[in-house]
Amino acid sequence: MLRLGLIGYGKMGKMIAHLAESKGCRVVAIIDPEDPQYPSRINPEELKDVDVCLEFTHPDAVIDNVTQLAALHKKIVIGTTGGNDRLEEVSQLATRHQTGIIYAANFSIGMNLFNRIVAYATQLIDKFPEYDVWGMEMHHNQKADSPSGTAIQLANTVLANHSGKTQAVYDTLYRRIQPHELHFASIRGGSVPGLHEVGYDSQADSITLAHNVRDRACLALGALESALWIHEKQGFYSFNEMMDARLC
Repeated sequence: MLRLGLIGYGKMGKMIAHLAESKGCRVVAIIDPEDPQYPSRINPEELKDVDVCLEFTHPDAVIDNVTQLAALHKKIVIGTTGGNDRLEEVSQLATRHQTGIIYAANFSIGMNLFNRIVAYATQLIDKFPEYDVWGMEMHHNQKADSPSGTAIQLANTVLANHSGKTQAVYDTLYRRIQPHELHFASIRGGSVPGLHEVGYDSQADSITLAHNVRDRACLALGALESALWIHEKQGFYSFNEMMDARLC
């Protein structure tokens, strides 16, 4: 049975712990600076029996946490979003410490499939200039980052497959969107687990693709699948690369 360490024991950490045994895993260590019943800091003694650490904390803490975990030669699943601009640094940590790290903006298998569907749909729409493309994401009001890592990933997918769009914009207050810009709105409110839409609109009709998270279990199960997959590997991988391997 794969032994897990949870770095961060918020909503996602608790869901992972709840589902771990159904995937052949067991949580043997929990570290959370905000819960007094668990150790607040990463330390070798607490993680000595851990095979894979799952990091679900805060954008401000993730790089420091991953640096410490890699130095302990732990395999790591990074679920904290908001650190996209430092992924090269994470890749170097995996190489330097000869460990395995997997990262995802969103661990939902359904979202990964959705991203592939968006790529194909955008390639088709790109052949018909009368359609304009847009995006929207909505999350609960406790989510730390806006736009979400998933929104950025989807926006990049659209940009890679649409010849008319060259950049994404998220904050457009009091500014007119230019034709070459992809407007991807980011909304925070209520308790929505996660909704992402990509639309293609013309004067005559419109097409909307959507992925709607009904339960965070889909994210926790994807994170557990990632832990099982990275356990035997070295290097830095994306969740997309794991899915490529599964789909072959």
